[in-house]
Amino acid sequence: MFADVVLPLPLSETFTYAVPASMQSALAIGCRVIVPFGKRKYYTAIVLKIHHDAPQSGVSLKDIHSLIDSVPLVNENQLKLWEWVSFYYLSPLGDVYKAAFPSKLRMESETMVSALVGHATDEKGLRPKEKQIIDLLNEHDLPVKISEIAVRLKIGNVLPTVYSLAEKGLVVIHESIQSKFAPKTETHIFLPKKLSPQSASHAIGKAKKQQLLYEQITGIFAASEADSFSRKEIMALTGASASVLNGLLQKNVLRQATVEIGRLGDGAARVTRAPHTLNEYQQQAFTEIIDCFNDRKPCLLHGVTSSGKTEIYIHLIKRLLEEGKQTLYLVPEIALTTQLTHRLQAVFGDKLAIYHSKINDQERAEIWKKMLSDHPYDIVIGVRSSLFLPFKRLGLIIVDEEHESSYKQTEPAPRYQARDTAVMLAHLTKAPILLGTATPSMESYFNAQTGKYGLVTLANRYEDISLPEIILENTKELRRKKKMKSLLSPALISYMDNALQEGGQVILFRNRRGFAPMVECQLCGWTPKCRRCDVSLTYHKSRNELVCHYCGTTYKMVTECPECHQPSIEPVGMGTEQVEEEVARLFPEVSIARMDADTTRGKNAYENILSDFQQKKTRILIGTQMLSKGLDFDDVSVVGIISADSLLNYPDFRSHERGFQLMMQASGRAGRKNKRGKVIIQSNDPEQPLYRYLTDNDYEGFFRQQAAERKLFNYPPYSRLIRIVIKDKDEQKAEVEARAFAGLLRPSLHERLLGPSKPAVAKIQLYHIREILLKLEIGLSPQKIRKLIKKSEQRMRANPEFKYMRVYYDVDPL
Repeated sequence: MFADVVLPLPLSETFTYAVPASMQSALAIGCRVIVPFGKRKYYTAIVLKIHHDAPQSGVSLKDIHSLIDSVPLVNENQLKLWEWVSFYYLSPLGDVYKAAFPSKLRMESETMVSALVGHATDEKGLRPKEKQIIDLLNEHDLPVKISEIAVRLKIGNVLPTVYSLAEKGLVVIHESIQSKFAPKTETHIFLPKKLSPQSASHAIGKAKKQQLLYEQITGIFAASEADSFSRKEIMALTGASASVLNGLLQKNVLRQATVEIGRLGDGAARVTRAPHTLNEYQQQAFTEIIDCFNDRKPCLLHGVTSSGKTEIYIHLIKRLLEEGKQTLYLVPEIALTTQLTHRLQAVFGDKLAIYHSKINDQERAEIWKKMLSDHPYDIVIGVRSSLFLPFKRLGLIIVDEEHESSYKQTEPAPRYQARDTAVMLAHLTKAPILLGTATPSMESYFNAQTGKYGLVTLANRYEDISLPEIILENTKELRRKKKMKSLLSPALISYMDNALQEGGQVILFRNRRGFAPMVECQLCGWTPKCRRCDVSLTYHKSRNELVCHYCGTTYKMVTECPECHQPSIEPVGMGTEQVEEEVARLFPEVSIARMDADTTRGKNAYENILSDFQQKKTRILIGTQMLSKGLDFDDVSVVGIISADSLLNYPDFRSHERGFQLMMQASGRAGRKNKRGKVIIQSNDPEQPLYRYLTDNDYEGFFRQQAAERKLFNYPPYSRLIRIVIKDKDEQKAEVEARAFAGLLRPSLHERLLGPSKPAVAKIQLYHIREILLKLEIGLSPQKIRKLIKKSEQRMRANPEFKYMRVYYDVDPL
């Protein structure tokens, strides 16, 4: 018997191993196995196929080292999805495995090093690095990890030195396989069942403090049905000292044991309400969605902001729960999970799990195991990675805010689009899928217009509240008339003041974090740039630093220009920090918060900022695009969009689509309850057609205008794009590689191939970048395109000059 397995390495191939006779009856597809790979390493592989096809004669196969699981940890639908993601997004299958499967459930061998016991060391014959390593090993009785040696001694590429010592017979190297998953445990106190009170009293004797504590503990147990309490709980409830408690344990009057408690909470969330009754518009939409599901089509729900889409989702989830089915509820950002979790827990209690990037690796592993248990979560709210969880009875997929660019994975591989992958998962599991948004992506709306998707429209806000009034402020004209004396227009300041006096709240939207996007010498025009990337640095005033937003490198703020040696460095443009500073100046008595990537780094940062705003502890909230994504606040009466033109003036065919979506979504935060809100858009060019579609809330008109342009220039949804990215630290080499690759593809693709070219940011983290863009007709076979690209890459690598070329593919790039 043989098994084809996938390894957690950036390799597209599966690898075949012989199955030992002792393992053959237990091995199953989707199980984890430990396999040797290379000269020394061992990895956790997933079994993809079991067969009896013997290898070619003369080929010797390695045996599987060990079987980890008695039941599969990955089901067949998941494996099919992995293979589809690998195929469609031109990504190594091993990268898909690494992205989809919790890292703590993958065991890897670790190279361990120990000094040879009793061996005399001739220090004169050792190089300085070798002597350092020997001294470190002699300090430890146990073997030391090779990674630990590198960290402790601050030696880069430590392996050659360690191998040199092994050849000299001074150290021993071996591989150790260790589990990364560690269950969370707690020490619990038990009452021995067979011990009578008289026996306990006799054992305690005359120790009064112990006798008193024993009586307290027996009283706690008598008042509860619990079999045990944690040691921490006992000490908190009784106020006892550790020494008195340890005395009872030593006399065997109490017992203690380590108990696995898990990290996923105690399931204490309780149901506090039934789903709200749907109004006539929601009910009609609900019925149309069910009809669409019956037609076996993905369904696009186009509902204006605050139309009550979430309540429709709740009714759909309830319907599926009654059928014993699970729901996957995808959201684009973890900021959305905070409010959404509270709303769903109120209706469904502890039936739901949250799965996103801020939960740690151990928690991910526990959720995965819970989903495989006999009592899995019925509802999972999560970001794109939750697509890969092992659902047993998936009955519904909801993709909320389906237009969001956050659904696209950009780094690292696989560079998949979660919305489209969710459609494939729905196909594999035969589960209906609902895509919901107020501003559909061009692709989804095109699919609905052409009949590939069903379309359900919800055009009325809940309780018939009017859509917000959108007011355009011509900041260019205001500056010309010298009326613009702040970052905020006079009208916006006035509306904010009125809203705050009436007890309302304000949201200000600026899609740039930091204080200023760049700083510049006012005399000679010098601008500081990142030494690792081809971009100007962003000024962060709170830290007095210049930061590269591509690689994260920080630099000290400069006060004197290095070119003209004058103290003439000034910030140019504005970010959220500068807006916050200006608002604090204008409204010194008002509580203000900022929500961007700098203020939301902590695990609970999102929750704390949103909770304070929800409870009106914060009156003005300033933030980037994460503020526009489906958040629901009752008392926001004014929304200000600052420097709206910057959303549109970007050299990308999607810039107007993204700008329209962001502004429409940001506008939707205003006036969601009680009264009509106001949205003030500050623009230097308010005559642009896009603003007319915004003020009229005319998505269809905007779609028609954009679709006509896209069709004329053959952009999606009328074509399919594949971006081929080539990187090298040597700029000339990157250029040569890109030209050679394009030369191999062009004879087959002709005018469908554009480039190679330098992107807008042509160097990131010291790597120079060149791009080739493939613009392909919708009807072209993905299999043939993949075959052509992969064959061309193989031909490139066959040339010794290009053997180590760095290339990746971005299918359907954003």
